[in-house]
Amino acid sequence: MLDDAEKFVRVQNIFDVANFDKAIKPVAEFLLDHATKYKTIPDKTQVKAVCGYEPNDVSSLDDGHTEWFLAEFEKFSRQKALERAILKSADLLEKGTFEPVEKLIKDAVQISLVKDMGTDYFENPRERLEHLKQRTGVSTGWSELDRLLYGGFNRGDLQIFAGGSGSGKSLIMQNLSVNWSVAGLNGIYVTLELSEELCSMRLDSMFTETATTGILSKIDDIELKVSMLRRRCGALRVKYMPAQSNVNDIRAYVRELQIQTGMKPDFVCVDYLDLLMPVTAKVSPNDLFVKDKYVSEELRNLSKELGVILVSASQLNRSAVEEVEFDHSHISGGISKINTADNVFGIFVSRHMREQGRYQIQAMKTRSSNGVGKKIDLAFDNDTLRIFDMPEGAMSPTAQKSTDILKGIKSSSTTKPKRTDEIVDPETGEIVKKPADEQSNKLKQLLSNIKTSN
Repeated sequence: MLDDAEKFVRVQNIFDVANFDKAIKPVAEFLLDHATKYKTIPDKTQVKAVCGYEPNDVSSLDDGHTEWFLAEFEKFSRQKALERAILKSADLLEKGTFEPVEKLIKDAVQISLVKDMGTDYFENPRERLEHLKQRTGVSTGWSELDRLLYGGFNRGDLQIFAGGSGSGKSLIMQNLSVNWSVAGLNGIYVTLELSEELCSMRLDSMFTETATTGILSKIDDIELKVSMLRRRCGALRVKYMPAQSNVNDIRAYVRELQIQTGMKPDFVCVDYLDLLMPVTAKVSPNDLFVKDKYVSEELRNLSKELGVILVSASQLNRSAVEEVEFDHSHISGGISKINTADNVFGIFVSRHMREQGRYQIQAMKTRSSNGVGKKIDLAFDNDTLRIFDMPEGAMSPTAQKSTDILKGIKSSSTTKPKRTDEIVDPETGEIVKKPADEQSNKLKQLLSNIKTSN
């Protein structure tokens, strides 16, 4: 590196003074400091004067030696970093601190030189665009939302649905799980709040289109329908984890599930983000901004690592209670999770909307489309808990049922009142009502008398 500045520049991203032994560590420190301050490599005379070390002359090396040097330096840097990580991990394990160990090992193993030179914009535009065209999103099962997102959710992305308490965050994710399972995708629904039994019973209602109030009284029918659905739907696992779990717990479960069943998930729903704790740092649960920043970053990294669609939810704060349009200030914990997520949606549902069977999804952030600020109305069946597209101009299922009942009440009435008009009695001056037919006859008689007199 002292003979050729280019070689130092090529390994500068993994150059770590801690990797060198005591004999040449001062030289490594001087080399790094000099290059950082003066943007050039010190010559050998400077090295000898400052460090008392005289390097050998290797200026006659050719390109083959350069490739050897790069490969060896990468291997050397990774090995030294891994040695330090193992020694530090032993101390942490002895103290009972387990969380940082995986990150230490992972960071050491991932040390490498830059080999990806990026995309040559001008080289092959057709191939680049065809590749982008083939990268279609996975449909959400709701056509209006798919249209807003240019096809749906992408694998490796993090989606967050934000809503107040009781707004239906879990229902949204459960309906997405049903939509994707029916489409043949495999998935995992991680619940940190509701029990596995309650989540599964809700899914029973959604899959079989049976009212939740009738699930327990129709066990035989539900068993038959679910057994038939299993043949044509993707696998779906419901897993309860206690609050304060972390992303490593989810990662370990996914890996164990793959080993024991061979199932590779296409999507993971985590219900919900605010109940997770970070792995990479110890953060107070009260420091929501920092906690949610770490958790959302770790969830997104997990999505990239597994190649899945990852959906979670978050709570809206008290300032959003009386609002009908949401923005970033209404997210509990602040903007940290919004910065990390690829898509963020607000769930708006009033009591009147719920009675009518209508949900509204507000796009607060969409990284790969221009849908920010747009609203999507979805139909909601209060009986089966299913959420689906609302046809334009059509009533939601619950509102339609109410209308049908009202029509039935009206049609049951057979009494038809006679038409009456108000007239003034010339003698008393009071308003009286007489049948319309009688008034019509009197008018005809009056016109006839006028005609005769003329």
